[in-house]
Amino acid sequence: MQGKHLYEYAVIRVVPRVEREEFINVGVIMYCKREKFLKARYHIDEAKLALFSGELDMETLRENLKAFDKICMASNEGGPIASLDITERYRWLTAVRSTSIQTSRSNKGFSDDLGKTFEKLFEELVM
Repeated sequence: MQGKHLYEYAVIRVVPRVEREEFINVGVIMYCKREKFLKARYHIDEAKLALFSGELDMETLRENLKAFDKICMASNEGGPIASLDITERYRWLTAVRSTSIQTSRSNKGFSDDLGKTFEKLFEELVM
């Protein structure tokens, strides 16, 4: 990839108790229309999440986060949303929700290398 690419990204958050509005960053989703780039990655720190809520079902959380992968990859297992075009999939994944898995508002930037930028965002915002 050469030149600057406009990209958007959002942070994937777990909100153990929605009414308290406290969250833990667990992942990043990044999108670039021009390069047809849509990628998500997450990391579940069970010890950290347990500090917020011992009631979280980690297996259910993992299964729900896997939906990001399936939809990003346009997998048949991702259901009807995975069959949408790349822009619609990103918009659906980053839509405002009041559930235990939410995303931040979408942010924008420019990158010479989308893969490196994705890795940097993941390290800075999640790890």
